[in-house]
Amino acid sequence: MSSILRSSDAARLAMHAAVKLAGAGAERRSAVVLARELGVSAAHMAKVLGRLEKAGLVLGTRGPNGGYVLARPAREVTLAEVLEAIEGSSPEPRCPFDIPACDGNGCLLAGFFRGVDRKVAARLSRTCLSDVHLELRGVK
Repeated sequence: MSSILRSSDAARLAMHAAVKLAGAGAERRSAVVLARELGVSAAHMAKVLGRLEKAGLVLGTRGPNGGYVLARPAREVTLAEVLEAIEGSSPEPRCPFDIPACDGNGCLLAGFFRGVDRKVAARLSRTCLSDVHLELRGVK
């Protein structure tokens, strides 16, 4: 999994969209509606949802009553899965500062950021979409 500290706009958008779908339950949500709610282009949202569908995390249906739903219950989908569906997996996190002098190897801060990244990855792996959705509603 890529470093959460350097996650792409697409990865952050995917996590937001997945939490929105968790809140929608069995109700299908279109890419256009999700894009409007999250303030992004419908084309970008459609690409992100397509990648989540390819990863088996969402199911999409075309047509006038189409849209997207989670492929599994929200309590069975972790934030780590959503991030990995977009970013893929990588063996070592890179420097979050992305400065030319630092390639993440031999950097003064490399060990520190690897530790932070491991902690964040562990938290994402044990946090389900339903956890985040309930937190947003003030239930947790």
